[in-house]
Amino acid sequence: MADDALLFVLPDRHPRLGAPLAAVGELGCTETPAVLGWLQAHGIPASSERVRIVPAGAEILIPEDAERLPVPLTEEETVRVEQVCAPQSVTDMESELINFRATTQDWQALIHRALTAGIPAPRIAQLTGLDPQDVVQAVNG
Repeated sequence: MADDALLFVLPDRHPRLGAPLAAVGELGCTETPAVLGWLQAHGIPASSERVRIVPAGAEILIPEDAERLPVPLTEEETVRVEQVCAPQSVTDMESELINFRATTQDWQALIHRALTAGIPAPRIAQLTGLDPQDVVQAVNG
């Protein structure tokens, strides 16, 4: 086994690069004292979305200010990491964008229905991730 991947803690406000460690499944290295100590030193659980992994050779994806740790993987684990980190096909990405459009197309009507049902505007903003000002504009618009 060699250093076949890099774990890193994704800094706040960075795009989601690499794969979440939890998405790869069980890796032998995650139970080693080095990885456990590294996670503990950063005060972050292995299940956090901020704990990411990339295969060797993909270091360019890691933000410069990210804390990183090289880890050894078995052949099977290396294949899993590479598969989870592989970019989506253009077709899959376009399908996601179409679904997003369909979901968000009538968001103002959804806001009005939620308000009519008695859900307060701040709660709507919290649940939808919309900017509170957008919720207010949907109500007043």
